[in-house]
Amino acid sequence: MNQEDTGSVLQPGAKRGEMIAVCSGKGGIGRTVLAANLAVALTKKNIQIGLLDGNFQFGDIALSLDLHPTCTIKDVAEGIADMDRYTFANYLIHHSSGVKVLAAPDRPEFADLITPVVIDRAVDLLLAQHDYLIVDTGVGLQEKTIQFIEKADQIFLLTTPEMAAIKSTKLMLETLELLGHRDKTQLVINRSTMESVIKASDVSEILGFETPLYIPSEPQLVAQSLNVGIPFVANHAKTDISKAVFKLAEQLVSRREISLFKPAKQGSFFQQLFHKTPKTTT
Repeated sequence: MNQEDTGSVLQPGAKRGEMIAVCSGKGGIGRTVLAANLAVALTKKNIQIGLLDGNFQFGDIALSLDLHPTCTIKDVAEGIADMDRYTFANYLIHHSSGVKVLAAPDRPEFADLITPVVIDRAVDLLLAQHDYLIVDTGVGLQEKTIQFIEKADQIFLLTTPEMAAIKSTKLMLETLELLGHRDKTQLVINRSTMESVIKASDVSEILGFETPLYIPSEPQLVAQSLNVGIPFVANHAKTDISKAVFKLAEQLVSRREISLFKPAKQGSFFQQLFHKTPKTTT
């Protein structure tokens, strides 16, 4: 990796895309479905979209898009020290929609090879080549998920009108606020029309979030989409769930700004959480 390549990718002030981290405090509530469909929906705007599977143990982004990766982020990790933006591009899988995917490792034990240095470098290379980078993260506040959250321009925090999901989401929101990331967090209430004793409109009140985004429940369509590996925004664009995702994509593009690379914050997640400077009292 020569100095010219390093500067062109990471130099402060260089143009970069916008990074969206899709997170949740509980598993099985739609992170991968939203990440894949949002990425495909954004390609309709004729912009370059990258999609990173950040669930390094059990990621399903490739499956959701019917992709069969020959390279994953594990292969990137093995050569990251000598990799520039041109060689890095060879590790991305091209989906028919135009989305470029960096897949998760094919074995859970390989997740340990994806170090913070690899994540930083891979994300920066993806942001240098795309207008948007969508990251499907792991569940909760794992250390690698925290790294994505810190680098993200916006966090989409998913929940559903179910008590277990609401409980974990509330804890996540409280922690994100402690870490100073609440302002860039957008609550997304998935399956908002599902039958539940808790109304979707009550979820935002319970969580203290005034303007959530709502994605309706269409379980059969979502299941079919995952089983065949075709995002529903591609072949069922007129359904309510697709319209909700396209609306989300439209909102992102309408307020899009080109960000600047900024130096990483000092200190780990736990240092930030437990060693904040105490307020002085008078």
